[in-house]
Amino acid sequence: MATVVLTRKGQTTIPKELREKYGLNEGAKLDVIDTGTGVLLRKAVSTVDLIGSSSRTYQEMKRELDRIRREDA
Repeated sequence: MATVVLTRKGQTTIPKELREKYGLNEGAKLDVIDTGTGVLLRKAVSTVDLIGSSSRTYQEMKRELDRIRREDA
């Protein structure tokens, strides 16, 4: 667990150790999820993350790509 400060613009800094651990580089997109008890930040899935993911069916892959395209619009 880490404690960070929120600026008046609503910005914060994710600690370096966590950025490195989760591959959060400059420009990375994060999903912001309201859990009901707090806010969860999760690295957004990109098309690059889907490369080699043959464990998914064609329909699952199509749904995921459609979701990503809607987010990017």
